[in-house]
Amino acid sequence: MTMDRRFQVEVLPDVEWSELKRRVKHAEELGFDLATTADQYVDWKNPTVPWFDLWTTLAALAEATTTIRLAPCVAQIPMRDPATFARQVLTVDHVSNGRVEAALGLGLTVDPGYDMIGVPNWDNPERAARFGEYIQIVDQLLSTAQCSFDGDFYTVDSAAVHESVQAPRPPITIAAMGPRMMRYAATHGDTWNTMSFGAGASALIADATTLKAKMATACEQVGRDPASLRHSFLLFDGDARAQAGRLFYWDTPAAFEDLAGRIFDLGFDEIGVYYPIDDQRDVFEAVAADLMPGLR
Repeated sequence: MTMDRRFQVEVLPDVEWSELKRRVKHAEELGFDLATTADQYVDWKNPTVPWFDLWTTLAALAEATTTIRLAPCVAQIPMRDPATFARQVLTVDHVSNGRVEAALGLGLTVDPGYDMIGVPNWDNPERAARFGEYIQIVDQLLSTAQCSFDGDFYTVDSAAVHESVQAPRPPITIAAMGPRMMRYAATHGDTWNTMSFGAGASALIADATTLKAKMATACEQVGRDPASLRHSFLLFDGDARAQAGRLFYWDTPAAFEDLAGRIFDLGFDEIGVYYPIDDQRDVFEAVAADLMPGLR
């Protein structure tokens, strides 16, 4: 099986609504396949800046766009119960006429938003244990529109949601870097999303190489053909905040082409980027127009 290559753009919800909508519509016009936004109560490193809600934003963007697919990057399981998550996914599935993807992960223990809104900030081992039940409920609700489940962490009693627009259900993306979460992605996911917290091309390539090998092991452990799982790599830049949002891969078209080509050569099927700051937008547009078609 060969996956079509895709390009995702993450648009952070830390700008005015008119600008956020403009950025996503701009990405759609440029030919990006998927637009995503973050799921925190606040910007976890700068809690005082404005920050929009995930699902309200995605629903509004579904009305404002026509072709680009939409997803969280990624929804944090402490922020809502699994049945509510499934209902939110299916609501946007209907609003978008079948363009939503159900992307979720553990979230960040350093996020101050949990204390702000009074929800538990579980440690990572508990989050991973909970995720195993959470994803079963989500998968069943998205697939059958109803679910009963009695687990150690979650109980769902005859929960029901709308049937999905997409068949057999909206695609599920699972963000994973560690072995347990990778097994969940290999078992339940249509897409595995991962990233590196490093800075610079060499760090990203090294980490992508290691993570790709770990996912191959996870797929072997659960008996899945890795080629049936979309492999998505988000191009984070560990130096970006210290450089006022400047991303090294938007410095020149050649820098992006080299990095993206090497990620694809490793066997990834999707590359995620962050929407650029203003003075890097020319490169962003040139990459979309001149390089993305060839890289696909």
